[in-house]
Amino acid sequence: MPEQFELIARVRARSGTNLVRRLRREGDVPAVLYGGGKDNISIAINHDVLFHSLEKEEFHSAIIIINTDGRKEQAILRDVQRRPHKTSILHADFQRVDENRTLTMTMPIHFLGEEDCPGVRAGGVLSHLINDVEISCLPRNLPEHIELDVSSLELNESLHLSDIPLPDGVNLTSLMHEETHDHDLAVVSVSPPRVSATLDETGEEEAETVDKAPDENE
Repeated sequence: MPEQFELIARVRARSGTNLVRRLRREGDVPAVLYGGGKDNISIAINHDVLFHSLEKEEFHSAIIIINTDGRKEQAILRDVQRRPHKTSILHADFQRVDENRTLTMTMPIHFLGEEDCPGVRAGGVLSHLINDVEISCLPRNLPEHIELDVSSLELNESLHLSDIPLPDGVNLTSLMHEETHDHDLAVVSVSPPRVSATLDETGEEEAETVDKAPDENE
């Protein structure tokens, strides 16, 4: 079962540069809750609670409960602004979720079975060409992440977007077109190991011969 996240927030009655600075000094993050056919609400969330929540991969693609003065609303994280060159959070945007409306979210791909991949065991190099995908689904079908098993890949083989097994009710937005062949990109591949080119003695002699070409005047 996906982890449940809940953030305690309080309504900000006013806005403005001075108020925002005071909120940050007091250890809060100014944020906005918007969408869902309702008015935007300016809120404040404890900085440390939000900071540690953001450290969890699942938080970025989860349905989050925003508890504002006892009123709970479902939302997803849409944007986070951080102070340049620092880890502190400046602002966050949350979008309300409608249970009956389709969501579009970016989800991380978890690659399974890499240690069992025959191509890697044969000395090949496994490359992650795509690390996340955009999906479309109803909130109740939202997965924590997308999994792709690579344990059967041989040398010079790859898996594409269409090879990703998806939970019921979940679609890849890039493959929701009539012409899918142009959008069915490779996600992971196994290529042969690179061999560094070295010159043998013959090669060196040949190179020296080329470098010492006679002058036209000789």
